[in-house]
Amino acid sequence: MTTTKHRSLLAELDEFVAEQLQTWKSVGAAVAVIHKNEVIWQKGYGYRDLESKLEVTPSTLFAIGSSTKAFTATTAALLVDQELLNWDTPVKTYMDDFKMFDPVATERLTIRDMLCHRSGLPRHEMAWYNSARTREQLVNALQYLEPNEDFRNKWQYQNLMYMTAGFLVGKLKETTWEKLVQDHLFEPLGMTSSLFSVEEMQTQPDYAVPYMEKDGEHVRIPYRNIDAVGPAGSINSNLEDMIAWLQLQLNQGQYDGQQLVSKEQMEVLHSPQMPCDSPFHGPEMPISTYGLGWIIEPYRGHSLIHHGGAIDGFSSQVAFLPEEEIGIVVLCNTHGSIIPYTVTFNIIDRLLGMEPVDWSGKMAKLMSDGESAESAVTDTPETLDPASTPVADAEEKTDDAQDDTKIVPLDRPLMTYAGIYVHAGYGELSIQLKDDGLQAIFNEIEMPMEYTGNDTFSVLLVLFGLKITFTFQVDQENNTHSISIPFLMEPGTKPIEFIKKSEE
Repeated sequence: MTTTKHRSLLAELDEFVAEQLQTWKSVGAAVAVIHKNEVIWQKGYGYRDLESKLEVTPSTLFAIGSSTKAFTATTAALLVDQELLNWDTPVKTYMDDFKMFDPVATERLTIRDMLCHRSGLPRHEMAWYNSARTREQLVNALQYLEPNEDFRNKWQYQNLMYMTAGFLVGKLKETTWEKLVQDHLFEPLGMTSSLFSVEEMQTQPDYAVPYMEKDGEHVRIPYRNIDAVGPAGSINSNLEDMIAWLQLQLNQGQYDGQQLVSKEQMEVLHSPQMPCDSPFHGPEMPISTYGLGWIIEPYRGHSLIHHGGAIDGFSSQVAFLPEEEIGIVVLCNTHGSIIPYTVTFNIIDRLLGMEPVDWSGKMAKLMSDGESAESAVTDTPETLDPASTPVADAEEKTDDAQDDTKIVPLDRPLMTYAGIYVHAGYGELSIQLKDDGLQAIFNEIEMPMEYTGNDTFSVLLVLFGLKITFTFQVDQENNTHSISIPFLMEPGTKPIEFIKKSEE
């Protein structure tokens, strides 16, 4: 099938993308498609800045979230090519002070384990989300974070492991992960617009503003800086640059006549390592596996390799079909948007000459069955990023949650519970008196608290749209010793225990 033929199959794509923006109340999107190294589609839709009516262009920068993970895995492949790293040599061989909670994982964990999400750790997102700690401090905190599965027993998406993998490759090259990506990927690929921080992105001439949908309106939200866990999801890029990234994948590590990564190591990145979860299981996509930085699964009988991303106000999808030499990138500046998925799958259907699957309808059905579009996206491996932070739904959910809370008379003075509480892996949690009530402050996130009885408070985690419980351990003399908090949502996880700091 010729490239001209492929281009003609996308004749109605403009109309489809416009319809998806309206259906899913999204502000803007950027879509690019390549076939056999030729760009056959490259367009912006909607607005990068709604208030100023600035339109999305192929140059518009978006946060790509966890689509960053493939870059991190590729830096590891570069070091394997240079014989500075081995996929299956324990990390402790390269970092003497590396330590996990599980002593077996400490001794045996490899970079392959990290990059295919089989460390045994649950997400532990609150350990890093909005934290002021450095990357090195977060790596050192791993030893205090409990697993909920045996090492290598199960696939569990884990951002801190990707952060650690990036830290390791930087350490081995006596530089930073950012410098490694810049020098060995961005520069040779001509990705001159791509960068690593949303702070720097806002100094550029063409960048997207993050939005969320609230009560039918588009609300501008703050950028989320995740520099500390950058290797897990901090890259910002545009269509023009991501096209080069796709070409590197489709050409098995070669770009512009230069072999940047060996074919052997590219094959490792693109090969299944662990079976993984997916909300798209069905006749079109019957099985899902995770490679190194990529999800590998059949799509309607064709090999599909892809990875998405989600960070506050942005979502992305980077996908390619190696046998057909087709690559697709979709970027969006609306929180939790499923457009990167519906558009990507629709493009594949069109290019393969198949009757399009109504993915938009499938997602709508998930909503009618009791799931929000947000949870349908953030529970998937492609977008689990800081990322499964459902900011978009937070206020709506929490409004309902507040209405359900019954006011219970206090058993003790509020001052009993105030103080600083510490967990070695999570850091400090402050409980403060405010307006005749209590509020918790963790990683600079303020959380209102309401008493529910038996030294337990219902706590509003607004950024995640969740209510969690804080249970205080108090002795007969009204001395508070600790707080038990079920921060984790994965099965089999223990509550996090914060110990009260001495006031001396």
